[in-house]
Order: sequence, then C-alpha cells, then structure tokens
Amino acid sequence: MEENQAATPKKPLNKTEIMTALAEATGLTKQQVAGLFNELAMLIGKNLGEEGPGVFAIPGLMKIKVVRKPATKERQGINPFTKEETIFKAKPAKNVVKIMPLKGLKDMV
Repeated sequence: MEENQAATPKKPLNKTEIMTALAEATGLTKQQVAGLFNELAMLIGKNLGEEGPGVFAIPGLMKIKVVRKPATKERQGINPFTKEETIFKAKPAKNVVKIMPLKGLKDMV
C-alpha cells in the first residue's frame, strides 16, 4: 500500500495556491500579491517588447530573452523527390522566447 502512495506524483500548485502561499509567507494580502504578479507581467512585457532591450532577468532565478528571427524570402529550388523545379514558400518572421536558469535556481534543485 505504501509503495502505491509514494509512486503517485505530486500535483503542481495552481494559481490560487501560489497566491495563498505567498500571501501567508510575506504577510501581504492576496490582492497585493496578485497586483505584484500583474505588475511583474507588465514589466516583463515592456522589456521583451519591440521597444525594450529584449532581455529581462529575475535576480538569482532566471533570465528571459527574446530572439527575433526575420522572415525568409521565397526561393526557387529542385524538389529532391521528383527532381522538378519548384518554388519554396517564404517562412514568416517569428519571436522565440528563451528562458535560462541562473545559478540560484540551479542550486535549488
């Protein structure tokens, strides 16, 4: 019986549980914790947006970086299967978000 209970994975905290735990640990209200998360999200959005530097660091935990990949041009080539000339479609521009853990986060796990 004990083996079955130990084998069941623990569930991750949901949003409400995270807010409650932080409110209890810091002595803030849940509304203040929610406001902090909203402001943090806005700050990250500004820094990662078009006019921002494209990098945002949460000290000791992680660095969030945006890599902007430009669109490619339409090109002509040969289909390797049919050996016929064909036009390959252009790929659209895209933004890739990368998150790098910093030493503090690596040491926690």
